Amino acid sequence: MSYTAQDYKKGQPRWCPGCGDHFFLASLHKAMAEIGVAPNNIAVISGIGCSSRLPHYMATYGMNTIHGRAAAIATGCKVANPDLTVWQVSGDGDGLAIGGNHFIHANRRNINLNMILLNNRIYGLTKGQYSPTSPRGFVSKSSPYGTVEDPFCPAELCFGARGHFFARAVATDAPGTVEILKAAYNHKGASVCEILQNCVIFNNGTHDSVYTKEGRAKNAIYVEHGKPLIFGENNEFGLVQEGFGLKIVEIGKNGITEKDIMVHDAHCKDNTLQLKLALMGNGDGFPIALGVIRDVEAPTYDDSITVQIEEVKAAKKYHNFTELLETNDIWEVK
Repeated sequence: MSYTAQDYKKGQPRWCPGCGDHFFLASLHKAMAEIGVAPNNIAVISGIGCSSRLPHYMATYGMNTIHGRAAAIATGCKVANPDLTVWQVSGDGDGLAIGGNHFIHANRRNINLNMILLNNRIYGLTKGQYSPTSPRGFVSKSSPYGTVEDPFCPAELCFGARGHFFARAVATDAPGTVEILKAAYNHKGASVCEILQNCVIFNNGTHDSVYTKEGRAKNAIYVEHGKPLIFGENNEFGLVQEGFGLKIVEIGKNGITEKDIMVHDAHCKDNTLQLKLALMGNGDGFPIALGVIRDVEAPTYDDSITVQIEEVKAAKKYHNFTELLETNDIWEVK
């Protein structure tokens, strides 16, 4: 059976006009239609925050749970019903502050979840406090003189937790967002998709360098497994490896050709170069990497625990409660 985006829609979203959540929701509906899993075989789990209202606008099963606990509840949902497709939606505060511990362990365990991190670098629902991804010096209601903390890079946190899938897109880039969501679904294990989006009220413009198509042409690089790492408005630049780092070169100058450009390997188990790609674009003169940065196969928690249960059951002398009672000496009382 085929589906359309309309089959996954429900209700009228109650977000501020122009909020990145609107853009992402439309892309999620479209991605689900292209994936083709029936709405009644999907659960969307969220925590607390503006982004966490999203399950209310999905014609699927859904839970708007408690602050920071989306990954824990999504884990239970998936382990209890392995056949269910589970999408977890969190903001940068909900997912990486109070929910940070659950985030790293869901990645470490490699639970078969599609984890969406909507990153606007601010607490929007509670009216503009700095978040774990706000840059050093960021002025907010909770840091009136500028925060003195360094932010998390979600990719670095994912990789450090032994994560096997990381992708990034911009909320206003519908085709790019749909593609990484489909890739996340097709990956077996914990997948993390970071979505860069603006909070139009409290942190508008935080991702302006890549929020328009023209901006992405200048300031982003779309990475694709097996393809050379080329970027620029006219594809005139590329990335090469220099020592333990990366270097930008101009194609056609100093004897540089496309054959000299590094080819992206999203499936490499060693995440060294993938992490370097993911960390680019923070005022270092490099473009921001968009697309699937890491996609590596590994055993999943939910499959492994199911196999373990079956092995233990097969080795036991009893398989139900009655047999359990009969494993020891039995007396008949008359």
